[in-house]
Amino acid sequence: MKKYLILLIAILSLSGCGSNTTIVNSWRDPKITVAQEHFKKVLVVALVKDEASRRITENRIASSNPIFKTSYQYLNETTKDLTKEQKLKILQDENFDGVVTMRLVSTEKETTYVPGSYTGMYYGGFDGLYSGVYGYGFGNWYGMYSPAYYDPGYYQETTYYMVETNIFSLKENKLIWTGTTKSDYVTDLGQTVDAIMQAVVKEMRKDGSLPPK
Repeated sequence: MKKYLILLIAILSLSGCGSNTTIVNSWRDPKITVAQEHFKKVLVVALVKDEASRRITENRIASSNPIFKTSYQYLNETTKDLTKEQKLKILQDENFDGVVTMRLVSTEKETTYVPGSYTGMYYGGFDGLYSGVYGYGFGNWYGMYSPAYYDPGYYQETTYYMVETNIFSLKENKLIWTGTTKSDYVTDLGQTVDAIMQAVVKEMRKDGSLPPK
C-alpha cells in the first residue's frame, strides 16, 4: 500500500465532529501533492500559547497513527533557545520528512437576534374569536387565553474560531498545502481538532492533493 494511503487512513480514523467546521480558503503547491510526498514520519505542531491545549491537539492527531509524532517531544523548553537551523537539524536527524502545523489565527464574534414565538390554544379566525367572547367578562376571555404564552426573542452571540492548517515537506523544504477553517459551537477541543482535520482531508481530495474517496 502506498505511503500516502497510510496518512489518509490515519486522518480519517479520527472520531466524530464536535463543532460546525468549514473550509474558508486553501492553497496547494501546483507542482507537488501531499500524496506524492509519501510521508513516513510527520511532526505535528500546534502553535498555541497554552501548553495544555497544545498537548491535547497534538496528542489527538498523533494518536491516530504511528507516523505522526508530537512536537513537544522534540521542540520544548530544552530547545527553545536554539536557532532555526539547529531545530531543523534535530528534525532531520530524527528522519522527519513532513510537518503538519495548526494554529489559531483569530476569533470572531457575531451577534444575531432570535425572534420570539407565540404559542396558544386558539387557532381559529377572528369571527370565531369574536363570537366566542362577546357578551362575556374578563374571566371567560382569560380562560380562553390562559394556556397561551409568548416566548420573547433574544440576542445570541456566536464565537467563530479561524484555524490555519499547514503541511510542509522537509525534503523539499517548503509549504505544499495550507488551508483555513472556520469553527463554531466549540465545546470540546479534541473533537474540534477531528472536525478540522476531516474538513482538511475533504478539501485536499477536492483539489487533488489526495486521491478521491
